[in-house]
Amino acid sequence: MPPVAKTLSAALRPGLSRLRILATSDLHVHITPWDYHSDRTSAAFGLARTASLIAAARAEVACCILLDNGDFLQGSPMGDVEALRTHRPGDAKHPMIAAMNALHYDAATLGNHEFSNGLDFLLRQLAGAEFPVISANVLRQLGDTPLGDQTLVPPTVILSRQLTDADGTSHPLRIGIIGLAPPQTTQWDRQQLGTAVQTRDILEAATAHVPKLRAEGADIVIALSHSGIGSSIASANMENASAALAALPGIDALIAGHTHQTFPSPDFLAQGADVDPVQGRLWGKPAVMPGFHGSHLGVIDLYLNRRADRWHLTASHAELRPIAKRSQTGRLTALTHSAPEILAIAKVAHQATRQWSMLALGHNPTPLHSYFAMISASPAVRLVARAQAAHVARRLAGGPYASLPLISAAAPFHAGGRGGPDNYTHVGAGPLVMRHAYDLYPHPNTIAALLVTGAELTQWLERSFSQFNRITAGAQDAPLLNPDFPSFNFDTLEGLDWQVDLTAPPAFDTRGTPVASASRIRNLSCQGRPVDAFARFILASNSYRAGGSGAFAGATPDRIILSGPESNRDILLAHIAGQGLIPASGAANWRFVAMPGTSVTFESAPDAAAHLPELGPAKAAALDIGPNGFRRYRLHL
Repeated sequence: MPPVAKTLSAALRPGLSRLRILATSDLHVHITPWDYHSDRTSAAFGLARTASLIAAARAEVACCILLDNGDFLQGSPMGDVEALRTHRPGDAKHPMIAAMNALHYDAATLGNHEFSNGLDFLLRQLAGAEFPVISANVLRQLGDTPLGDQTLVPPTVILSRQLTDADGTSHPLRIGIIGLAPPQTTQWDRQQLGTAVQTRDILEAATAHVPKLRAEGADIVIALSHSGIGSSIASANMENASAALAALPGIDALIAGHTHQTFPSPDFLAQGADVDPVQGRLWGKPAVMPGFHGSHLGVIDLYLNRRADRWHLTASHAELRPIAKRSQTGRLTALTHSAPEILAIAKVAHQATRQWSMLALGHNPTPLHSYFAMISASPAVRLVARAQAAHVARRLAGGPYASLPLISAAAPFHAGGRGGPDNYTHVGAGPLVMRHAYDLYPHPNTIAALLVTGAELTQWLERSFSQFNRITAGAQDAPLLNPDFPSFNFDTLEGLDWQVDLTAPPAFDTRGTPVASASRIRNLSCQGRPVDAFARFILASNSYRAGGSGAFAGATPDRIILSGPESNRDILLAHIAGQGLIPASGAANWRFVAMPGTSVTFESAPDAAAHLPELGPAKAAALDIGPNGFRRYRLHL
């Protein structure tokens, strides 16, 4: 590898020029600081708040560019409402595009969720962008080599800026930018895209296009990698490839994203020698991952020296600037004000979204929430699973699969984690309205059903229940949950009953790779009978999972017997409207094997304390609230 730039501490001397890179990622149409699911203001997100940080960071440096790392066009109720619009008056643009135009973004790349509302919708909105949108591995047609691909949008762009050297003379600086997205994008949105879009491996595309940028005169190259940091060791078709990408010669700085994490961050302390979570460096190169929904602004400063008529990267610095912080008691306080001009751009869309979110659907006799969805059978998750099962049963009626047992998989989406202690579903008893249903199912996945075996159902649950740490009998207040395990991979299966033995080790790691042969799923049964490993079942799920995401047994495209076109969310809406009154979920279909004298702890929202009786008499207790805003709870096993 070529020598990398020194850290900032070694660079504070005269004679260096500075280029500042500002970056956002995973905005997901969160323009206003408003939580449409709970219908209240929020200090945690909103591009309008991030705009204040952008203005301040620009004022500090003469030469500055602003980039977005993808997933800007879908992912919030406002985005969903805008996708339903058949037209806009005059030359009105999508509010997200209009806000990015107003902030003078210099370039953006496509994320996987840009395709969630279909290709036609995406291309119509991009036509209003006053900044280049790029992607080197999202294609209309695959060529013999990456340079022979017909890309959907330009693969790269070179920005020209003027930078002043140590003598006060201005010189042109050519900034090459490459955009990259997870190759699984076409798999996740197969229903919307069909064969109209193809993808190529991230590293394969970058290996070809980065030298081309250099040959075209780029002085520096920045990778907009809509991909998590992942392993430093390259492998084919990596979803999270940013660390491996950083090893490629010719790349000077990286913006990562997709996984909604932050970098630099202590979350990556155990990642490996090639990942520096303190200085924010991957393979020695500056990198940031600026959270999600506008929570952080990524800032990379590149220090350049002009010699022999060329710019040379000498040093760098990477940091994140948050829009809010938590006190020692967990209280979240905004650090920025919202930019009035961005709020004005989103005003009409904001009002329309709030009005739409209050449309009546039905009535809920008891509260629905996800406070305990990661540690017990959740009525909120089971409602989604039952809606899927009812729909699939109707679709398969009278066909060759109608006689097979029907199981339905569902996971909690809003269940704390990276979204923080406010990231929980809570629907009080009373009217059930549109925003509640979108809280229960926020993603536009389409319905899918798989033909699976009993053995695969067992492994499906082993994969899900690997989120629990191994617990020793007699342990006191042992941490129960693996914090690196995302809630959307915690599938439970409606139509089955089982127990979970926490003394057995997890069978899978967080990526779904088998790590132990032991089993912690006990007494798996269907309608009171043990599940036969060789028996066939129909499993209702969604397009994301059925396409293979999450590495669940039997979840491959060749097993799909039913696919769309209905979205899981529309199926849930129809189910709620058809029921009118949401029925109780009944007895829990899974529980832990009893471990007398053993207790564990888990985190949830502070408000979950009011619902502890639902876990059983004297079984759980509320403990302290940490600086992350979560309350810790004790559960007796």
